[in-house]
Order: sequence, then C-alpha cells, then structure tokens
Amino acid sequence: MLEWALVPMNLPSRFLPPDFPADAPVALVAGRGTYPHLTATRARAAGRELRLVALDGETRDDLFAEFPEAHRRRVKVGQVGHLKRALRDLGAGGAVLIGQVRPGRLFGGLHPDLRALQLLATLRERNAATIFGTIVREIESVGCRVLDARSFLDADLAEDGVMTGGRRQCDQEHLTHGVRIATEVARLRIGQGVLVRKGTVLAVEAFEGTDAMLRRGGQFKTDRKIFVKLPEPDHDYRFDVPVFGPTTLETMIEAGIGTAALAIDRTVLLDKGAVLARARDVGIEILGVRESLR
Repeated sequence: MLEWALVPMNLPSRFLPPDFPADAPVALVAGRGTYPHLTATRARAAGRELRLVALDGETRDDLFAEFPEAHRRRVKVGQVGHLKRALRDLGAGGAVLIGQVRPGRLFGGLHPDLRALQLLATLRERNAATIFGTIVREIESVGCRVLDARSFLDADLAEDGVMTGGRRQCDQEHLTHGVRIATEVARLRIGQGVLVRKGTVLAVEAFEGTDAMLRRGGQFKTDRKIFVKLPEPDHDYRFDVPVFGPTTLETMIEAGIGTAALAIDRTVLLDKGAVLARARDVGIEILGVRESLR
C-alpha cells in the first residue's frame, strides 16, 4: 500500500479525518450539477491533488475536460467493479461521492457489471441508502477511504440564524412545528423536506425530490409557507449531503414560499453568496436551524 504524510493539525476542512494523509490524491466520483465543480474548486484551493471518476451520462463534460487524461476515468452508473479498478488505477487515497445521480437510474438506468449484480442480489431493500452504502463498502475494500462529502466545503454550509440578514420573519411556533415534521419524515427515510403553514402540513418530499415537492405545495395560494429541509438523524454524509441552490430558490419564488429553514453545518448552499443576495432581493428569508430545535 502507498504511504503518505499525515495531515497537519490545521486541516483544510473539519470534515476530513484527522489521520487522512495530506498528500493522498482525492478522487471525485462525480454526478450531475454544480456540486462537483464547487468541491473541485475548494479542494484545489486547499492544495489537494485531485482525480476524477466521471459517471457516464451524469458528469458534466466541462468538469471532465478540466482533468488531464491520466487523472480521469469514465464509468457507467452501476459498474462497481469498474469503479474500484478506476480508483486503483488513479492511485486515489480517498474518494468523495458528489453530485446527483438521477433517481430513476436506480431502477431503470443501471448498467450493472457482474460485481454489481452480486451485490444487488444481497439487498433486501433497494434504495439510495442501501445501494450507495454498499458501494461505499466496496470502495473501501480496495484501500480507498470514502470521505464526508462536505469535505472542503466548510464555508459553503448553512450557518446559524438568519443568513439573509435582519430579523426573523416566520413565527417560532410554526417553525418548530415544521422542524418536528421534517425530523419525523427524515427519520422514516421518506424525504428530507416538508412545506408547512401555520401548523398545517402542505407537502412532504418523497421520491420526486425537493423542487417538485415545492411546486406541488405552491399550488396552495396562501402566505407564510415555510420550507424545512433536514437530513436523517443518522444521515450518512459520505454519499448524500442536503443541497440548496439557485434552482430551489427560484422554485420557492415561483411557489410563493417565504422562508427556507436549513440544517446548519449539514446543508450545502451552492453559489452561496449569490443565492443569499437573490433571496434578500425578493424578500425570502433563509435560516440556519439549530439541532436543539429538534
């Protein structure tokens, strides 16, 4: 096994394990969206040497083009054996699983190799948690540590309080109700988001995803709607981090939703500065929710 120097005490991210080697190349196993770009930018700024494993049909071509040929590989979604081989070939000491894989591909768009078929046969339930949890174990079986997907993104996470500035607009009792409902929905692994209004549940996120849920809830033409997004109590941040970005903000605007409450240190804000500025301009408040509210 390769040997690397250990990370110094001033870690480039508090989400990296303290004993993770400072000069170990980190592979981004990248799905859709801008999240992989953000992580690549932050990791490079922290002095990390990067590799890329692109998921065919998911990873953006411009990200793929940023990496020299020797530092990138492309695999199809579901090719677990190919993924492990790619990480070995790239000499990756760690891997970050980032970006979306279209949910429908977990059912109809997989291209499983023999190893994936063997693993799928062992699963009693097939959902994102069980499938990606199995992939994590497979990756780590070849000596590549799967890292918290918040690594290097410390400055991009939700913070405590009203991130858009000023005094909180939403009622504390109604916010607490929303947090309680979101916590239960997340605990049951139904989804990570809910939309509430004055103690009434307007919509709950399930397989359709956050934005579709907000559009559905937006059909109720009323005021003081609160969107709450929370991860499961035992959430595994190695393969899934809640994200709030420009698309979700624009959906809130269209749906007439005035408040978003996001779990502090557990939700990544994509293009954070621009998102908060846009929210302020249109009168939407974005809150960081403390764990104590649970």
